[in-house]
Amino acid sequence: MTIKKFILFATLAFLFASCGEFVRVQQSTDVALKYSYAKKFYNEHKYSKAASLLEDVRGVYDGTSEGEQLIFLLAECYFEMKRDADAGSCYQEYYNKYPKGARVDEARYKSGYCFYQASPDARLDQSDTYVAIQELQSYLDFFPEGKYAREAEKMLFDLQDKLAYKEYLSAKLYYDLGLYLGNNYRSCIVTVDAALKAFPYTKHREEFVFLMLQAMYEEASFSVNEKLQTRYRDVADQYFAYINEFPNGKYLKQAKKIYDNVAKHISQDA
Repeated sequence: MTIKKFILFATLAFLFASCGEFVRVQQSTDVALKYSYAKKFYNEHKYSKAASLLEDVRGVYDGTSEGEQLIFLLAECYFEMKRDADAGSCYQEYYNKYPKGARVDEARYKSGYCFYQASPDARLDQSDTYVAIQELQSYLDFFPEGKYAREAEKMLFDLQDKLAYKEYLSAKLYYDLGLYLGNNYRSCIVTVDAALKAFPYTKHREEFVFLMLQAMYEEASFSVNEKLQTRYRDVADQYFAYINEFPNGKYLKQAKKIYDNVAKHISQDA
C-alpha cells in the first residue's frame, strides 16, 4: 500500500468513526450523554453536530441552571454557522429567560449584531433591520457604558442609513414616474420631506435635498399659471437651501442649471 493510499484510508476511517460516534449519541435516550457530547463537539468546532444535539435536549434543561448555559451555547453554534436569525433568536431567548444571567450583556449585544448581519439589501423587506435596531437600542439602554456600546452605536447608524436609503429609492421611483397616472413629483417631494425629518443626519442627506430640488422644478414646469410663480420661487428657495448646506456639493452644476432656468421665468413674469 502506498503512503497516499494509506493516508486516504486512515482519513476515511476517521471520518466514518466520527460519523458513527455522532449517530450513536444522537440515537441515544441518555440526555446527559447528548449534552456532554454537544459540548465536546462544540469545543472541536463541529458546530452543526453540537447544535443538533443541543436542539434535542434543550426542552429537558429549560429553566434550569444548565439550561442557561445550553441556550447560550446553542446560540453560539448558530453564530458560528452564520445562521444569523436563528442565533439572534436564541440570544433573545437567553436574556428573556435568564435576565440576570452571567452573559446577559453579551447576549443582548449579539442578538442585535446577528439581526444586523441578517439585515438585507435596502430594496428588500426590512423586518430584520427593525429587529436589529430594537435589539441594539435595547442593549444601549441596559448597558450605556457597556464594552460593546461603540460597536452598537455604529451599527445603529448603519441601519438608520439603510432605512433612509430605502426611502430615497422610493422617492426616486416617484420622480422617475413623473406624471404617469398622476403627479408623482408631489409624491416624491412628500416622501423626501418625511425622510429628512425621520433621518436628519443620514449620509444620504445631499441626495435627498437635491432630489427635492429636481422634483420641485419638474412639478413647477408643469404647473398651471396660477401656481407657476409661487412654485418657481419655491424652487429658488430650495436651490439656496441646497448650496448653503452643500457649498461644495457634487450636484452644484445641475442645481445651478435648474436655478438659472427658474430665474429667467421669475424675472420675465415679475
